[in-house]
Amino acid sequence: MKRDDLKRILTDLFEQKLTPDQGMKILKTLPYENLDFARLDHHRHLRTGQPEAIFSEGKSPEQLIAIIKKMIAAKSDILATKLSAEIFKKLKPRLPKKAEYHPASKTLVIRNKKKSAGVGLVVVVTAGTSDIPIAEEAAITAQLFGSRVETIFDIGVAGLHRLLDNADRLREARVVIAVAGMDGALPSVVGGLVENPVIAVPTSVGYGASLNGVAALLTMLNSCAQGVATVNIDNGFGAGSMAHKINLLGEPDASANG
Repeated sequence: MKRDDLKRILTDLFEQKLTPDQGMKILKTLPYENLDFARLDHHRHLRTGQPEAIFSEGKSPEQLIAIIKKMIAAKSDILATKLSAEIFKKLKPRLPKKAEYHPASKTLVIRNKKKSAGVGLVVVVTAGTSDIPIAEEAAITAQLFGSRVETIFDIGVAGLHRLLDNADRLREARVVIAVAGMDGALPSVVGGLVENPVIAVPTSVGYGASLNGVAALLTMLNSCAQGVATVNIDNGFGAGSMAHKINLLGEPDASANG
């Protein structure tokens, strides 16, 4: 439930377009709905400006469908992350036609409201092609929450001229998400080129000594560039969510976008 939704309900009650019982029926799932195996936080958008997302790993198809149906009934935008293609095939016959599955990023999106052009600008960059799935998760998250997003792929430090060719576009963004595996050097270089905030995302891409992303994570945590903050390994969702919050700070009325 968004702020506008609650305001409309209260207005309808005040104008007697709704009875108290009808209002109670609408609001009865606040602040959450108990499904025994999950407690759906329908109130989260109202509190934080962003709806609850579904982390799909470890959940059965039946649990996922139950959660998705309840969120659809609550008229919430739906984002499911880390959803394998195998599980999606089992869910697909029971999903609405407007459901969008992105196999590269393993994300499922079901929009309750029409897609908008988005506000501000978040630019998502990757060091390599193999980092694209996590970058796409970040981009899809920020877009769903309401940001305008652009992506620039494969501009890692092994070919620094590729990054420099795009420096002007990076400087136009309110926030940059830099996604890298291997040595994880990209966010530090980006941070040294731009004045806007940089969110560093380590990926589990790399050879043996990369330790499934730990090497990139440590590099990013030890960045000497100013204005670089790091999320967890392969956490494109966390980066996209934070980038949208930062992006909104540049809007004249940030609360209107929540």
